[in-house]
Amino acid sequence: MTTIYFIRHCEADNSNPNGRIRPLTEKGMNDRKLVTEFLQDKSIDIVVSSPFKRAVDTVADFAEKNNFEIKIIEDFREQTSSRNMRKDNLAHYPFLSQQWADFSYTLADGECLAEVQERNIAALNQILMQYKDKNIVIGTHGTALSTIINYFCDTYGFNDFMAMVNILPWVVKMEFDDCNFDEMLKVNLFELNKNTKI
Repeated sequence: MTTIYFIRHCEADNSNPNGRIRPLTEKGMNDRKLVTEFLQDKSIDIVVSSPFKRAVDTVADFAEKNNFEIKIIEDFREQTSSRNMRKDNLAHYPFLSQQWADFSYTLADGECLAEVQERNIAALNQILMQYKDKNIVIGTHGTALSTIINYFCDTYGFNDFMAMVNILPWVVKMEFDDCNFDEMLKVNLFELNKNTKI
């Protein structure tokens, strides 16, 4: 059995418009200890991350304390958003709703959810083949992770996505028998007694 712990990053400083180098806030840096404490007894074999700074920094505390080198995989990056759809834009949430209703929908300078899902699932399949029967951490993002969840559970949609938007960090545990999906569990690190199957 291969177990993957997807770690959605801690709180990021959204005043920085450059998603690739956007740092964690002071709260986000402090909340990394929740990730470290959760992973400490999970017999982790490898730590992987999106190349984006906020994802790397979220898993870095655990990696450093346990002598792991973080393996960066470009295709686990977050969705490329349209320049006109910053989170402070009033059109942002209707746009998100439209994207979830139609995975092929986007603006000319952004990625549709189908593209995000395709490259994230391809990267995941490579991990599953390369690290069979290992326990793996993957530093990730809200939209990227949600498209992965949707791939294995197609009832996961816009309302589910919106329900986790403000949970930072957030963990989804997935188990695979060979490359065959078995089950997944949502883990709220702020309420560890309220984990639920997806």
